[in-house]
Amino acid sequence: MAGYDIRDEARLAGEYLHGWRMVLGLTAQQISERAGISRDTLRKLETGNPTVGFDVVLRVARALGVADVLTGSLDPLQTDLGRARAALLNRKRAR
Repeated sequence: MAGYDIRDEARLAGEYLHGWRMVLGLTAQQISERAGISRDTLRKLETGNPTVGFDVVLRVARALGVADVLTGSLDPLQTDLGRARAALLNRKRAR
């Protein structure tokens, strides 16, 4: 099975993280240092390179102060469907 094409999502996520950096008035150097990554890695993330690791996304989100927004958006209980099927969250595996 071929993998999903995530380039559009990676590009949007990078644009949004770049936007947060601009809104906060932070330089690439500042975020790179706070996140413990190189400026080149930050550039790759902000330009939508889909090979950037998830740990880098989380480090940058934390450095920008938006990690809670990112992780909160993944909470199934924040959706009607997730709340309706909340009992399934305790199952060991999907069927």
